[in-house]
Amino acid sequence: MERLTPLTLQPGQPWPMGAHFDGQGINFAVFSSHAQAMELCLFDADGSTEIARLPLPCRTVDVWHGYLPKASGLAQPGLIYGLRAHGPWRPDKGQRFDASKLLLDPYARDIVGSFIWSDEHFTPDPQHPHHVATHDNARLALKARVIDDHFDWGDDHPPGTPLAQSVLYECHVKGFSQQHPQLPPQLRGSFGALAHPVVLKYFKQLGITALNLLPVHYALSEERLVNLGLSNYWGYNTLGFFCLDPRLTGSAQGQAARDQFRHMVRALHASGIEVILDVVYNHTAERDDTGPTLSFRGLDNASYYLLATGDPSRYENHSGCGNTVNVKHPKVLQLVMDSLRYWVQDMHVDGFRFDLASVLGRTEFGFSAKAAFFAAVAQDPVLCRVKLIAEPWDLGPGGYQVGGFPRGWMEWNDRFRDGMRCFWVQSAASPDTEVAHCGRGDFAMRLCGSSDLYQASQRAPAKSLNYVVSHDGFTLADLVSFNQRHNLANGEDNRDGTGDNLSFNCGVEGPSTDPAVLALRGKLQRALLATMLLAQGTPMLSAGDEFGHSQGGNNNPYCQDNPSTWIDWSAADADLLAFTQHVIALRHQLLPFHNQWYSGLPDSTGTFDLSWWNADGSVLQAEDWHQPLTRSLACLVGRPGRSTLPLLLLVNAGASAQAFVLPRGQWQALLDTSQPHGDSPQQDAVAGIMTVVSHSLLLLQAQILLY
Repeated sequence: MERLTPLTLQPGQPWPMGAHFDGQGINFAVFSSHAQAMELCLFDADGSTEIARLPLPCRTVDVWHGYLPKASGLAQPGLIYGLRAHGPWRPDKGQRFDASKLLLDPYARDIVGSFIWSDEHFTPDPQHPHHVATHDNARLALKARVIDDHFDWGDDHPPGTPLAQSVLYECHVKGFSQQHPQLPPQLRGSFGALAHPVVLKYFKQLGITALNLLPVHYALSEERLVNLGLSNYWGYNTLGFFCLDPRLTGSAQGQAARDQFRHMVRALHASGIEVILDVVYNHTAERDDTGPTLSFRGLDNASYYLLATGDPSRYENHSGCGNTVNVKHPKVLQLVMDSLRYWVQDMHVDGFRFDLASVLGRTEFGFSAKAAFFAAVAQDPVLCRVKLIAEPWDLGPGGYQVGGFPRGWMEWNDRFRDGMRCFWVQSAASPDTEVAHCGRGDFAMRLCGSSDLYQASQRAPAKSLNYVVSHDGFTLADLVSFNQRHNLANGEDNRDGTGDNLSFNCGVEGPSTDPAVLALRGKLQRALLATMLLAQGTPMLSAGDEFGHSQGGNNNPYCQDNPSTWIDWSAADADLLAFTQHVIALRHQLLPFHNQWYSGLPDSTGTFDLSWWNADGSVLQAEDWHQPLTRSLACLVGRPGRSTLPLLLLVNAGASAQAFVLPRGQWQALLDTSQPHGDSPQQDAVAGIMTVVSHSLLLLQAQILLY
C-alpha cells in the first residue's frame, strides 16, 4: 500500500463505536476507562505484517478515538487493524493490560485470520503462571477488517407472526444440512443451504414459522477441545458479537458471510419464516484468570467482566465458562444493545434467544426483572418489537429464574419439559410405582400454559416456550432409548451432560429390534410431540426430532462436529415426519388453546371455557388430582383458540388401554398418537365411549355445539 501523505490521525469523533468508513476516511473509537494510552495498529492486505502503529489522539468520556483520512492512502474498506492498550498489569487491582498483545476490536464487523492456540496469547505464560512474559502475539492474533457493504433487501419485510401462532424450530446451521442429499455439496453446512428451495419447501410442509438458529456469532473452540482434536460445534463461546462464524459459510466461494446470511434471511422471510438467533452475551471466549488476552480483557478487564468480590484477580463465574460479562457497566451494556440492534436493523433478524439470560438481569443485589438491561430493551424502539426469549437461569447463586423475567419476554419452560417427560416417559418406565411430580395435576398445569409461573405477573400463556427436547440434552429418539448418557467421545470420562434427566428409558438400553420395544418408543415419541405441539404456550421443536434423529445417546454433543450430530436424512422415519406435520397442521387449524388464561368457570350459558374429567365421565374433584397411580384424564376445551367447536383431549399415560365416557354430543377423532401417522381408526365415538390405548392421547372435535 502506497501512502500519499505522512500518516497521522486526526481527532475524529467518539462515535460510532468501532471503525466506520464515511467515504472520506475511517473513524476509530474504542472504549477503555482504565487504559493509559491506546494504539491503532494497521496491517498489510493479508494481515501478516504490521505497517503502522498510531496512538489514538483523543479521549472523550473514556472513548479513545481518531480519524484516518482518505488522503493517507490507507483509509479504505478492507483495511485490517488491531488495537494495543497500555496500562498496568495489576490483577490484584483488576487490571490486566499488556501492550504486547494485539487486541480485537469488540465492534469488529469482519474478523481476519484463523485462530491458533499459542503461548503468545497468554499473560502470564501458561507454563509458568507466576511469571509475566510479554510475548507479542500480532502474528497469530485475530484482526478486524473495515467494511462498507450494502445489501439490496428489495421488498423484504419481517413476517411478524403472532406469538400464539408461532411454531419454533431449533436448528444448527451445519448439522441440519451437512448430510442433506438434495443439496449441492458446496452449500451443505452453510447459511446458503437454509435458503435453498428444497429446504424452504421442507420447512413449509413441516409447518414451522420460525428458525431458532444455534449461535452464528464468531466463536472460538476452547484450547482443551482443540488439544483433543475436537471443536466447539455448538458455538456457545463468542468472541465477535457483530461477526458471523466463518465455519457456517460452507465451501461456497465468492460471497461474503454477511451476504450469504442476508440472502438466507430474505429467502426465509419470503417463505413466511422468521429468523431467531441464539446469542451468548453472558461470557466471552477469554475464559478465566488463566485464559488468553484476545480483546476485552486487554482493553479494560475491570469494566468488561464481573470480578470476584474481595479478590479482583479472579472472575465471577455465573456462566460456568470462566467469566461473566459485566452488563451493569454502561459501556458494556451499550455494546450488547448495539450488537442486538445491528442484527435487527442490518441483518433483519426477528428475535433472539438469550443463553443463560439471568446473567443479563444481575444487579448488586442479585437478579432483578428491573435490571438496566431489561429497561434498556423495553424502551428501545427497535428491540421492543422483536421476539425475546430467555433461557431463564445461570449457574450463579439465585440464578434459576423461570417465571421471573419481565413482561414481553418469553422463557424456556423447563418445568414443562420435565413435567411432560415425567408424566409420559418415566411413568412408562415405572408403571406401577408412584413417581414424584408425575401426577395429573402437574400435567394439567404444564399443558395449560403454566399459570403458576406466568399468570400472576400478567404474562400471556404464549410467553411459556414449551419444549420436551432441545439441543442441550438427549434427542427425542434417544430420550426414550437410553437410560444413561453415552458421552465418552467428549473427552470428560462420561461425567458431562448431567443437566439432562436420566432414567427415562423403557426397558432396553440403546438400539433394539424387539417389536414391542420399538412400538412403545414410537408411541412415547408421538405422545410427547403431540403434547408439546398442542399445549397452551409457544412450542419449540428440535431439528430432527420430527423424524427420529439420534445422537447415539450423547446428551451433550457440543463438541461433536461429525456425523454423530449431523442429521442423517437417509435414516429419517417417514411415518414420524408425517405424524409431526399432521399435528402442526392441527395446531395451525384449531389453535386448541386461546392465548389467554382460562377461568374454569361457567359462562351465562353454563358452558365452561375449560374443564377436566375422569375417564368415567365425572368431573375431576380436588381429591382426584392427588391419585399418583392414575394416569388418565380428559380436558374439555369449551373455548378453543381458533376452532369454533369444542375440543376434547383424552390422555392415557397408563400401561393399559382406557375407555373414556365422553361428554354429551357427537365427537370425531382428529388425532390418535397410537397410530404411526396420527389417523384414528375409530373416527367417531361409539355409544359415547372412546378407547385410548396405553401411552397415547386422542384429540377430538365436537360435531355440533354442546350448548
